[in-house]
Amino acid sequence: MKLRFILLSVASIGLLSSPANASRLESWYFDQTQNQLNITTESAVQPKAFLIQNPTRLVLDLPNTNIEGNTIRDRFGSKVREVRIGKVDSKTARVVVELAPGYTVSPEKVLIRGDSASHWIVNFSSIERISSGGSQSSEEKFPVQVGSISPFAGVVPLGSEISQLAAQVRTLMARYKSIEPGIFVLDLDTGNYLDYNGEKIFSAASTIKFPILIALFQEIDAGRIKPNETLVMRRDLMTGGSGNMQYKPAGTRFNLMETATKMITISDNTATNMIIDRLGGKSKLNPRFRNWGLQNTVIRNLLGDFKGTNTTSPKDLVRLSALISNNQLLTNSSQTKVIDIMRRVRNRSLLASGIGKGAVIAHKTGTLGVILGDAGIIQLPSGKRYLAGIMVRRPFGDSRGTQFISQVSKVVYGYLSQPRVARQP
Repeated sequence: MKLRFILLSVASIGLLSSPANASRLESWYFDQTQNQLNITTESAVQPKAFLIQNPTRLVLDLPNTNIEGNTIRDRFGSKVREVRIGKVDSKTARVVVELAPGYTVSPEKVLIRGDSASHWIVNFSSIERISSGGSQSSEEKFPVQVGSISPFAGVVPLGSEISQLAAQVRTLMARYKSIEPGIFVLDLDTGNYLDYNGEKIFSAASTIKFPILIALFQEIDAGRIKPNETLVMRRDLMTGGSGNMQYKPAGTRFNLMETATKMITISDNTATNMIIDRLGGKSKLNPRFRNWGLQNTVIRNLLGDFKGTNTTSPKDLVRLSALISNNQLLTNSSQTKVIDIMRRVRNRSLLASGIGKGAVIAHKTGTLGVILGDAGIIQLPSGKRYLAGIMVRRPFGDSRGTQFISQVSKVVYGYLSQPRVARQP
């Protein structure tokens, strides 16, 4: 399996108010085991697709979408010869999946759907060998139907974008012009949402610890890891940055649950490395993240990842929150424990600072010199829940990044906490 990322410069702030501006291809990933292609774009697109025979190629055009650089080519297994990413013209990006000689697929067996308008999934349900004596002399185009948007993360039917909230966020962005944000907010009651660069790839910083925690509890649920295990802090796992475990001598033993809790509540980097190691490393974790639908979330290096090589996106973090909120990944017992740990995060300066009295937030923050992020599940005193993921690129150490996230959180909370007036018949 291969994962390809196209890391791109931040789009203009005006994109939120100018939907005619081009989107950008953020990332793509082809899963050989499932013959499935995942594509994420910076903003909404409506793909067009067709098949050409001799050789068999699926062509997927992304209107009003840019890529950087020249054509990208990647070769895969025995059935898929190559995936190519290039440009048709200045306004259209093209993805071509070329099957290997001797293989074909029928148009009706290519399924294309999105879990949002910026994340499209192409599934080849049946790649077949060409029968002996079969002919593929024609290059006729066969249209392939593009399906409608499926529920977000497979669990939350999307409603409409909240225009009033988007207008308020635009006003904030005009005041914080040095901040380059990505934002995705989802109302679990209505499916209505706010999306600005939700699929944009950012350095994950410590938000990467959120999916790591979920992976740990999945292993506990499966019985492959025991919650009362003891972990030994090896020297190669010790690191600087946040946390206090680094100040203990190498060889110190820690209870697994104590280690996992420190990873989240005080964002301990050494604790995180110990959990990553216990879970089998990035080669085990990254495929798991992709299986959850987190196409932009990748561990490339242990913590502290001060160069920011580990990545995620606001929408990926909200996808994970949606799965947790809808009991898709964990048992009830593990879900309760995860929420309890995440409600004890000590950094209250970002999303937590914008919510009202009586509301509670289960979340994970992340901080690097030029990156801030926070994502989680917010529950209002009324019991209503919404999900939020915000990441920003800022000038190094600039406190305006913190202020921006806090202000966005306050605006979102204020809007979603308003009682809805029932429509008159």
